[in-house]
Amino acid sequence: MGYRKLGLRSDQRKAMLRNMVTSLIKEERITTTETRAKEVRSITEKMVTLAKRGDLAARRQVMEYVFDKAAVRKLFDTVGPRYEDRSGGYTRIIRIGHRQGDAAPMVILELV
Repeated sequence: MGYRKLGLRSDQRKAMLRNMVTSLIKEERITTTETRAKEVRSITEKMVTLAKRGDLAARRQVMEYVFDKAAVRKLFDTVGPRYEDRSGGYTRIIRIGHRQGDAAPMVILELV
């Protein structure tokens, strides 16, 4: 199946997903549509797995995707060690109803 295109060109989609992953790491909770949350969740899970490794190569891999140094620092210093004994499932999706304007299914995406 691959990935979801989300109705965007590839450069816009990549930028949006990078920004959403960065926001999720910084805030630990974001509100978005269900399809976007599912895409962001898969990327964030990979980032947390790299943060659990904690070595320089993993930090550089995360820095290629997340440009905000403060977010990367938080990921490696607090978020990664928090899930040291957990083997996956670092995020949770909570459905909160439909958006007023277009009835898109909205969710809260948060780190467990």
